[in-house]
Amino acid sequence: MRSTFDQALLLVLKHEGGFVNHPDDPGGMTCLGVTKAVWDAHTGRSCTEAEMRALTPEAVQPVYRAKYWHMIGADRLPVGMDYCMFDCAVNSGPARAIKTLQYVTHCKVDGILGPVTMTALARANGIDLIEDFNQKRLDFLKSLAIWPIFGAGWARRVSEVETEAKALFRTASAPEQSSIS
Repeated sequence: MRSTFDQALLLVLKHEGGFVNHPDDPGGMTCLGVTKAVWDAHTGRSCTEAEMRALTPEAVQPVYRAKYWHMIGADRLPVGMDYCMFDCAVNSGPARAIKTLQYVTHCKVDGILGPVTMTALARANGIDLIEDFNQKRLDFLKSLAIWPIFGAGWARRVSEVETEAKALFRTASAPEQSSIS
């Protein structure tokens, strides 16, 4: 099956940026969107700030693939929705991404991407689903106590994800162009 992981990762990394260690961010020390706790688990040891600052996109790619992309079954999702779910999983956790999808597809919200959810996903209108998913994601983010601190950036991110996801969906859904010689 096709994978848009590489393209989606580039888009996620654009939003994640470089090294940050904001005192109000519950994720703590983070580089390229990977928290120190996640990186420590990945390496099996406690890493220094210097090591965190030195992370590269190539180094974090396996973490993103295993902990987020595969956890949400992204290769089984329609193009565009895979990116929405991936970005949400990175920002709020894989379970939150799946539950958001289940909520907007009117499925039992259990955090398991099973056959009922996949059937509802297949029946949904792609553009409407992307819009509904991102609105529900934004509603969740607005409910967080740290919204006043990070809200403007999160709102911009969700808006950009929606725009990019719609473009990806439309491109993937466009009929193949053939030329007659």
